[in-house]
Amino acid sequence: MHSKTSFWLLAPIILLITGCGIYSFTGASIPAGTETFQVNFFENQAGNRPGSTVEPGLDQDFTIALQDLILNLTNLSLVNREGDLIYEGEIVEYSVTPMSATSDIKAAQNRLTLAVNLRYYNTKNDEDDFERKFSFFYDFPAEQQVYDIKDTAHKELFERITQDIFNETLAKW
Repeated sequence: MHSKTSFWLLAPIILLITGCGIYSFTGASIPAGTETFQVNFFENQAGNRPGSTVEPGLDQDFTIALQDLILNLTNLSLVNREGDLIYEGEIVEYSVTPMSATSDIKAAQNRLTLAVNLRYYNTKNDEDDFERKFSFFYDFPAEQQVYDIKDTAHKELFERITQDIFNETLAKW
C-alpha cells in the first residue's frame, strides 16, 4: 500500500517537471531539443560612449564569465559555432561617476557602472530571440581608485549581469 501512495504523490511532480522541456534543479528551463550554446566575444565598445573608458581585458573576462555560468548551471555543451542558443553583444558602458559629496564639495563615493548589450538567439524557437541591455553598478569610496577595487568590483558586476542574463534566457524569471 505504501508504494501506491508514493506513486500517486510523485506522479504529478514528475509530469510537471518532464512536461515543459528539460528542467534543471539549478533553475534552468532548457528548451526541448537544445544541446549546445555559444557565447560570441563581447567586444568592449564602451570607449565610444561619452564618460566611459575601455578597460583592457574586460571583454574577454566578461565573455568567459558568461560561458562559465551557463556551463555550471546547465548540462548544455559549449561550442564555437552553430550553437542551439547564441549569446552575443558588446560592452557598451564602463564608467565611474561621483555619487555623493562631502561638505567641502568633494566626492565621497563613486559608482562604477558596467552595461552590456545582449542579443540572444534560440535557433530552435526564434520567438525566444531578443535584444536587451543589462547593467549593474558597484559603489566604492572616492579616496580609492578603480585599480584598487577592480577585482572585487568586476567579480560582483559579472556575477549580477551574467545571472540576470541567465534568468532572462534560461530561467525565464
